[in-house]
Amino acid sequence: MGKKETVFNDIVRKMRKEIYGKGPERIYTHFVENMAVTTMHGILTPTEKFITQSEEGKKVIHSARTQMIQDIYKMQVPEGMEELIGSKLLHLFSDVKIEEDMAVSVFIFEKPIV
Repeated sequence: MGKKETVFNDIVRKMRKEIYGKGPERIYTHFVENMAVTTMHGILTPTEKFITQSEEGKKVIHSARTQMIQDIYKMQVPEGMEELIGSKLLHLFSDVKIEEDMAVSVFIFEKPIV
């Protein structure tokens, strides 16, 4: 993993920690054209793990971990992200797999990442 990916991971981890109180335990990013594809493992807090013991709880946490994060990124791009990439963030797609305690986010930037 290169320096740019490492710094990108640090930015994403910091933002997630500020939002949820816990950042991912492991995080990996790959740059492809104008996209940063980030996989995160060990994302759930102990409270979230407890809540997800019911089907309704899984739905609540899934919503909080997908739609909420997308809405937050629309309002405010994490500090340093666009400067690092050299391009404006256009879209964020995110999904979480509760049972596997993992998430995938795809960040779409205006220009190719070099």
